[in-house]
Amino acid sequence: MSAHYPAHICFTTIASDNDIYEVLALQQANHATKVSSEVATSQGFVTVQHNFDLLKKMNEAIPQVVAKDGDRVAGYALVMLPSFQDLIPVLKPMFHLFDSLDYLGKKVTEFQYYVMGQVCVADGYRGTGIFDGLYHQHRTLFQEQFDFVVTEIASRNVRSVRAHHRVGFKTIHTFQDETDHWEIVLWDWK
Repeated sequence: MSAHYPAHICFTTIASDNDIYEVLALQQANHATKVSSEVATSQGFVTVQHNFDLLKKMNEAIPQVVAKDGDRVAGYALVMLPSFQDLIPVLKPMFHLFDSLDYLGKKVTEFQYYVMGQVCVADGYRGTGIFDGLYHQHRTLFQEQFDFVVTEIASRNVRSVRAHHRVGFKTIHTFQDETDHWEIVLWDWK
């Protein structure tokens, strides 16, 4: 993957409480309940809301990737380890699905994997390659520890589905629940 993003953007990990607060503010501004249907369709949205304590614990367990423009968080891509599944109840069904989902003849849970906990690029930075850069940083940091990264995306979040496929994710399963139609996408690093 070739990343073409602004030279002044730095891909790093959360290093301070201020970084956590900036991620939470960006998450809040782009939550599905806060953006119009037009923005959701054209720019995407996020569906899970974290709190400070949870995000701090996630960052202590494994570095959380951010894109920074100076001191400002311009985007983030969160690692959700399977060990955190009980802390975000809305994600439990996804983790349960992984117990039964086959990939290369084995259950997803038989591999070393993590879930893309959420990815978001701030308005004004979209379309500049930051999304790809965030994922490039993930692969650089985590490909020796994990076989792949997997996540689910609401099919109506067309921009996100397309962007994940562009980076290298493949759809391995689709399903419908009471809230939406979903795609399980996986980026195999092995």
